[in-house]
Amino acid sequence: MLGLRRAFSALLPRAGLSPAAAMSTLLISQERYAWLRELGLQEENPGVYNGRWGGRGQVVTTYCPANNEPIASVRQGNLEDYEETVKKAKEAWKVWADIPAPKRGEIVRQIGDALRQKIKVLGSLVSLEMGKIFVEGVGEVQEYVDVCDYAVGLSRMIGGPILPSERPGHALIEQWNPVGLVGVITAFNFPVAVYGWNSAIAMICGNACLWKGAPTTSLVSVAVTKIIAKVLEDNKLPGAICSLVCGGADIGTAMARDERMDLLSFTGSTKVGKQVALMVQERFGRSLLELGGNNAIIVFEDADLNLVIPSALFAAVGTAGQRCTTARRLFLHESIHDEVVAKLAKAYAQVRIGDPWDSDTLYGPLHTKEAVKMFLDAVEQAKQQGGSVVCGGKVINRPGNYVEPTIVTGLPHNAPIVHTETFAPILYVLKFKEEEEVFAWNNEVKQGLSSSIFTKDLGRIFRWLGPKGSDCGIVNVNIPTSGAEIGGAFGGEKHTGGGRESGSDSWKLYMRRSTCTINYSKDLPLAQGIKFQ
Repeated sequence: MLGLRRAFSALLPRAGLSPAAAMSTLLISQERYAWLRELGLQEENPGVYNGRWGGRGQVVTTYCPANNEPIASVRQGNLEDYEETVKKAKEAWKVWADIPAPKRGEIVRQIGDALRQKIKVLGSLVSLEMGKIFVEGVGEVQEYVDVCDYAVGLSRMIGGPILPSERPGHALIEQWNPVGLVGVITAFNFPVAVYGWNSAIAMICGNACLWKGAPTTSLVSVAVTKIIAKVLEDNKLPGAICSLVCGGADIGTAMARDERMDLLSFTGSTKVGKQVALMVQERFGRSLLELGGNNAIIVFEDADLNLVIPSALFAAVGTAGQRCTTARRLFLHESIHDEVVAKLAKAYAQVRIGDPWDSDTLYGPLHTKEAVKMFLDAVEQAKQQGGSVVCGGKVINRPGNYVEPTIVTGLPHNAPIVHTETFAPILYVLKFKEEEEVFAWNNEVKQGLSSSIFTKDLGRIFRWLGPKGSDCGIVNVNIPTSGAEIGGAFGGEKHTGGGRESGSDSWKLYMRRSTCTINYSKDLPLAQGIKFQ
């Protein structure tokens, strides 16, 4: 195989080659992208897996955001494929649920090991298809591996307590069982990790999974499923334990409305998430929502600026501003506002923009052309509402979906554009005077995902963590808003959806709880001392 970096360096059209000629063949058909076949990919890939590969829906081509060249195609599933897959997944669950949890953990361990073996090539595909830089693509696969390791240990720990009964000769037990079939709908920005959070934990809990990834990262969905499928098949287990149906809104709607879907985990926009929640609630189903974030960093006058500048830079510019935990608001105490803005603008000027696969690159393209349009629209709105663009604000003149990382100052904290989540690298820098007001401003947006303050004041830190502090699901101190570890529960409040994934006790969302009272005596005492004779 060609070295991955060498292969990636060939992504841009060769000199003298017209754009039409460059687009004439799929990247996977070219010698320099032979490494894609190590993942089992081909020119046209079946996008449905339920123990066998298939798909009878539309053929969709995915594109590299760095140059908008076509990579390969995926034949999506239609509603008939979906129906067949749900039936097979429900049957597979009967087999999987009977396997002891530690044995299920062993299968998840093998999945983690299989991912380790493909970590660089799969990370390269993430970089190629999503557009994030190579180290982030590899890091995303590593996150799935880490969650597998975590889930293996968890498989020997899940369960409820034995509670003391007030009645003699009675035992009170909390029993946890799998919900059944877990639907997982993921977004383009983390096409591997978010599925990993859900599937690894759901699997050790005894659930089967049905995955619908983002259509624009379908190749990643297919490649990951191929890795999992081989592990299941090698262990003579039904492949439908981890099913895949690539598709569009019709498949997502079917999942939301399907009473056979015992839990639906949805990651995406607040707008679509609300529609999903209503459809699931209409059938009294269970949903786990990971939606938008309008995340803030607050910098007080006593902050260590040697921490602030790199933290704000990573939080605002990392993944080209396309993380749900990206910092979009930066509140600076008025006494340090100008100094921090100047230092941050200098740091922005040093951001190395380039091909995602280049080891020196820190900042790659936006995922789609539509995202570029939304970026430009947001910058224009910020100007119209009184903002000043300190740096950035324009499209970069090069192939692909590149825009300049942008800093905007001069807006009030409650400007409409400041309260609008734009999935792009735009940071609104705002002044504040007092702790109480800035804590309130942090909380005044509709979303409640991530937040962070920079200070050395111990009392302020604990007020920030307390009931009158941040109302977010992630509340940090002296670190960025993004870059969460897998050991903690990940998720947010309000319009972020309230769901929790990954670590801590998030496993409980993938199970149903029963309180069991067992009478092992010959008497029948009633609770609360009631006599019924």
